[in-house]
Amino acid sequence: MSTHYSSRALVVEDDRAWQQILTELLGDAGLAVDIAANQATALATMRAASHRLAVVDLSLGGANHHNQEGLQILQALQRHDPACVSVLLTGFATVEIAVSAMKDYGAHTCLRKEIFRRAQFRDLVREILAGSTSRPPGEEPATVASVFPSQKPGDRLSEPQPSGRVLVIEDDAGWQDIFSELLTDAGHEVEFCRSYGEALGRLKRGSYHAAVVDLSLANSLAPTDNVDGLRLLGACNEAGIETIVVSGIASPAQTERIYNDYNAYAFFEKQAFERTAFMQTLDEALADQLVRTSLDILTEREREVLDLLVQGMTNKQIAQDLVISPNTVKRHLKAIFAKLEVVNRAAAVAKAVGR
Repeated sequence: MSTHYSSRALVVEDDRAWQQILTELLGDAGLAVDIAANQATALATMRAASHRLAVVDLSLGGANHHNQEGLQILQALQRHDPACVSVLLTGFATVEIAVSAMKDYGAHTCLRKEIFRRAQFRDLVREILAGSTSRPPGEEPATVASVFPSQKPGDRLSEPQPSGRVLVIEDDAGWQDIFSELLTDAGHEVEFCRSYGEALGRLKRGSYHAAVVDLSLANSLAPTDNVDGLRLLGACNEAGIETIVVSGIASPAQTERIYNDYNAYAFFEKQAFERTAFMQTLDEALADQLVRTSLDILTEREREVLDLLVQGMTNKQIAQDLVISPNTVKRHLKAIFAKLEVVNRAAAVAKAVGR
């Protein structure tokens, strides 16, 4: 007789940013997701329907880091929905709490928010849905070493090679988490800052391929009506950095100004933020920026040759137009191909047109 499993997942989390992350990942796995932001809602939800998987935050008390209501929810899942596989997700777990969650409260594992990785979470969900996570009676749960691996602060297991350096200017911790998770998983090098002064200093000291900017930033002089984000758009534009605005407060007039006056690459409203669209847009912005950077290292003569190449001219025609020899044209083309990291005329034209 086969066991019937629910196709629903329960997310017990009071942070909206994490609710969105988990809902997207679980939805991609084919699960209908129920959200509960507090203990009472979680209890009512688990009584109303069975769940294949539950992801439970340890602390549901907002800024109260001592809150451990998540353990009570794990205990309730054991009583009301014993077939549900539970996962504890937290930013405040100690080794003792992790051991207790797995041994005493039935959690399959404990995930730490500070080293959360989308790919690893997807793998875990696939294992759970495939039924490969069950433990024989008496077998110990996941070891503490798997939850708290020996590593230096900031170390990652399988660090990808960065493909772009991105400055994120955002003062909300939840949105910082979203951008950190999205961008690091995509292999980008990310730096964060929260205010106008901090961001301006980063722009003066560092070099970036793209920037993600919130319009309303922490500002003690104008906490409810500041335009620091707009000023930073101007600074990014002057620095030649492709800029994507992600904000929840822009009016139609401000949006037009963002594009017309500050040359923003794209604008996303936080209320309707879609991760896939954002990452696709960022990839396009980085590609444009990297092409622009590679074209900027061409000499003036090499740019002239490339411009004529884009027009479809042959080497002989380029030589006649620029009053140089065909062999000189070939030398320029060889240098252009090397700087643009291409191997033929068509690829060079494609990069130039892509600018």
